[in-house]
Amino acid sequence: MHACVVHGAGDLRVEKRPYDGPGAGEIAVAVALGGICGSDLHYYHRGRVGDFALREPMVLGHEVVGHVAALGPGTDGPAPGTPVAVHPATPCGTCPECTGGRRNICARTRYLGSAAHTPHVQGGFAQTITVPAEQIRALPPGLDLRRAVLAEPLSVALHAVNRAGEVRGRRVLVTGAGPIGCLVVAALRRRGAAEVVVSDLFDEPLRLATAVGATATVRADRPEDPSWAGDFDLAIEASGAPAGLRTCVERVHRGGTVVLLGLLPPGEIGLLGNVVVTRELELRGAFRFDTEFDEALTLLAEGLPVDPVVTHTFPLSESVTAFATAQDRMVASKVLLDLSGS
Repeated sequence: MHACVVHGAGDLRVEKRPYDGPGAGEIAVAVALGGICGSDLHYYHRGRVGDFALREPMVLGHEVVGHVAALGPGTDGPAPGTPVAVHPATPCGTCPECTGGRRNICARTRYLGSAAHTPHVQGGFAQTITVPAEQIRALPPGLDLRRAVLAEPLSVALHAVNRAGEVRGRRVLVTGAGPIGCLVVAALRRRGAAEVVVSDLFDEPLRLATAVGATATVRADRPEDPSWAGDFDLAIEASGAPAGLRTCVERVHRGGTVVLLGLLPPGEIGLLGNVVVTRELELRGAFRFDTEFDEALTLLAEGLPVDPVVTHTFPLSESVTAFATAQDRMVASKVLLDLSGS
């Protein structure tokens, strides 16, 4: 079995890995497609994501779909051959966060392709993976794998929109038009946002944001653009850049809400604290997701217009090229790995 493995910053390899098959309570999945996430890019280029640093080789990937390959002994689940998506999180189920309905912030969660714990949780960019049965979702009828692979990032977007509160009829700013930012746009429009203005430094991401529902776009480096006119009811920061957070804080109206979604650089960053205080702004974090995964699959099956987000597909053997392409925001949005070949 071959897998895409990061050994350190700048060291990405496609290599053979052992595979033992599913145990009791587990399901093996023959992975067909995997989406390269911003966190995968950070592990490859920087050796870390936020405060999570690589300490050992790790299979990347947590946005994966495929077909059931086998069920472990005594395990209930979809029959072999069933097309499925994989929920990447396994929360502990017993901590106060889990029992309080916030499993996405469980400190003991095991998440595919994450260096949050040591040993690291190996990811989904492998030809066959084994996961607990409760992480498997049979695809809704009519949903193909190429759309279903967006379920994980769409779930992240849906959770951020949930954290924002009521969005119907409101004017919303989204900073960052990467894959997550574009999916936030689609989710906001589905929830009834009246206006969704998207900012970015590059034209191609802004074009994609328009294709998925943005009512206006604006270059972040052009403060004179008329699309900036007026305050916003709320803002979702999806770029992971301190400048994006500053823009959100500056441009929401008094008493407005800012949702921090993009992971910022590690350590302390500057914050317009006095603006937050004097305008009584609400800053809310949004981290991963939980039950939104099932909603995401339903929305994708219903035809949520997100297809433009997927721009490239590469075979597993060309993983290094795929990661280089995904890094180039002037040409690529969501880049997929095809793991179905030998």
